[in-house]
Amino acid sequence: MKWPRRGSAVAEPARTPTPGPRDLLPAAAVVVAQALVWTVPGASSALARVLALGSPGLTAGAATVLVTALGTGLAAGSLAARRIAPGWALGGALAAALLAACGGGAAVGWPFALVIALLSLAVHRTAGLAAAGAAVTSLSVAGAAAVAGAAPRTVAGAGLLAAGGTAMLWVLGRSRRRGRAGRSALAAYRAGAPAVPRFAADAERERLMAELHDVAAHRLTGIVVSAGAAARLADPELAAEATRHAASAARQAVAELDRLIETAGTVTLDDIDALVAEHPSVDYRRTAAAAPPDVVAAAHRVVREALTNAVRYASGARRVRIEGTAGNLTVTVTDMGGPPAAPGLGTGRGLAGLRSATQSLGGSFSAGPDGTGWTVRAEFPLPGSLPEHRDERPRAGLTAFLDGPGGWRGPAALDAVLVVLAVALSLGAALPPGDDPDPFSSPLVGTSLALLFAVRAFPLWWRRRAPRGALTIALATLLVWLGLDLAGWPGPPLSDGFLWYWWVELALVYAVAAFRPGGRTWPAPLAVAAVGGAVLAGGDGITGNRVAAWAVLAAALAVPCFAVWALGAHTAARRRRRDAVAARDRARLDREVSAAAAAERRRIADGLRRTARRHTRNAADEADAGRLDGVRIEAKAGLAALRELLADLRARDDGGDPPPTVDGIAALAGRRGAAVRFAGERRPLPPALEVAAYQVARELLADGDAVTVAFSGRGVTVSGRAPGGTAAERRLRALTDACGGTLTIADDGAARGWLPEVSRP
Repeated sequence: MKWPRRGSAVAEPARTPTPGPRDLLPAAAVVVAQALVWTVPGASSALARVLALGSPGLTAGAATVLVTALGTGLAAGSLAARRIAPGWALGGALAAALLAACGGGAAVGWPFALVIALLSLAVHRTAGLAAAGAAVTSLSVAGAAAVAGAAPRTVAGAGLLAAGGTAMLWVLGRSRRRGRAGRSALAAYRAGAPAVPRFAADAERERLMAELHDVAAHRLTGIVVSAGAAARLADPELAAEATRHAASAARQAVAELDRLIETAGTVTLDDIDALVAEHPSVDYRRTAAAAPPDVVAAAHRVVREALTNAVRYASGARRVRIEGTAGNLTVTVTDMGGPPAAPGLGTGRGLAGLRSATQSLGGSFSAGPDGTGWTVRAEFPLPGSLPEHRDERPRAGLTAFLDGPGGWRGPAALDAVLVVLAVALSLGAALPPGDDPDPFSSPLVGTSLALLFAVRAFPLWWRRRAPRGALTIALATLLVWLGLDLAGWPGPPLSDGFLWYWWVELALVYAVAAFRPGGRTWPAPLAVAAVGGAVLAGGDGITGNRVAAWAVLAAALAVPCFAVWALGAHTAARRRRRDAVAARDRARLDREVSAAAAAERRRIADGLRRTARRHTRNAADEADAGRLDGVRIEAKAGLAALRELLADLRARDDGGDPPPTVDGIAALAGRRGAAVRFAGERRPLPPALEVAAYQVARELLADGDAVTVAFSGRGVTVSGRAPGGTAAERRLRALTDACGGTLTIADDGAARGWLPEVSRP
């Protein structure tokens, strides 16, 4: 299966779109709308004067129409460029708004263009750039109000209202950007699912090939050497003892081959001790007391291959050291040089396999001459020595929002924006002076009112984590405000603006039903309806029996409350169904992966039984019969058969790009001659996060030779060497931003992409 290459929809979700009808139609609509407005009596005469310009001067009406026409052109142009150059589109929309304010004409296109430009900037550009555009727009609105001569409080109110509106546009655009990236990633994941079992079989084949090369070759080489030595002995008793040893080694080799194709097994440091003990002449010392299982397995492999090579290419090993120092585990094996005991037994691929295995754990490997002999050295970093990424440390409060999973770039930004919107709408509308008594004429009343606005709005931040508590705080704030009204405080009555800002409580009712699994959630809409009815019944416009009015108003409010509650319950049920389907799909894929790996093991086992295992079994029989020449012949034939089998297995790799998953990163790195290190406890990830990690790793592997994939309970960090070139860096930054993550690049070129795991609303 071929995968989309760089620049395709899956590989490049932030690619620059090409202009088309969908870009030109809104622009044409703005021009047509402005032309229709000009047909209104009064505007058409001004247009006629402009069209009949032949005199050197312009009348006031003609100038107005000309400015309006220029602003309309800018608005239309910004709509046409909104996907291609959203930053320039926002600038054009702001210029159109400025011309509309200065020209005083009937311009109609700039509000639409400004909204769409802000939305497009959030959809097609990174979070920081989109946030800067929203801030510039809010400041422009406040500045325009100040230039127009508005009072300072009016300027502040306009700025707050603009901040709330632009923040909502920002979060809507971010949501769409993440949704597009998620859908693209999910499509890639589903398209690649059929290839996952095949690559699992490839991984199992690679594991077995490495083990066959190390385990079987180690034993068979030892049998050849011991049989040759026994054949040269003149003492019959020593020859008989060597023959018994060859028989035992052959039977042990058969047992190891059988065990190898059944399970991978677990290796300990004691197994390294036992392995070296089979070579009594080796000077051995181990100072390391413990190490992670994957490091121990790799160290065991290095020692085993180095001991085998010392017999193949020299007269045996002289010294083996396993040392734990300064956060590293170091393995050193040195041979004594000299002629090989049995030449022609090597495969020529052992050291390359050791280098790959060492680098996959983030270590370093070297092998080369050392005096008259040869030294193999592998150094493995231990987990405690790994640098901690800032996004992997626990956070709380504002820091968690700014940098944590689902922070200001992710879905949780919606909660913060709702807080900003609630405060901006309420405080922004109350700040400008009007005909009613001014609550801000008294610092105490103004401060109390602003505090009520903030306390009522702030629970929206907790609507996902603690929706019931958030709703309780919001309702308690309403009751306190109602108590102030009944006590005759000089501030504005709550009943005057309750329905205008009632969406805060409705949003929390939705959150209780959507984000509170289990338990009864239906009391939430009842509580909101009851408190809302009391607020409205306590207003000045209610006469007569207020209890009866409360009952009627509460019943009326219960209808929208329960409608919103039902919508939240439907969202929760849909999320549960979606998670159940994803769990079933993952379980099915896991079964297919296990079946593919088992089938590959059976196929390799059949090949072993027909070739290397048969010769090894024959070598044991020959040793039992005392025929040392037969032992050597069968052991050498077993090595030759093993080489042929390994060559055949390598030739079975049919190519094709790896699936875009975390496991596919290792296959991709192997094809590019690079290394991948996995840190932390590996666990299943959401499909979109799997694809994002693969895409980021692919970019980092373009110019680097290694990447590290670190798992935490909150997401994944993919680290490596930053790609060269501005375009590649921009592409990498867009990949991390699209899923709500962050990218940091140090001065030395080290790049870290933090990909958070967030729950979908």
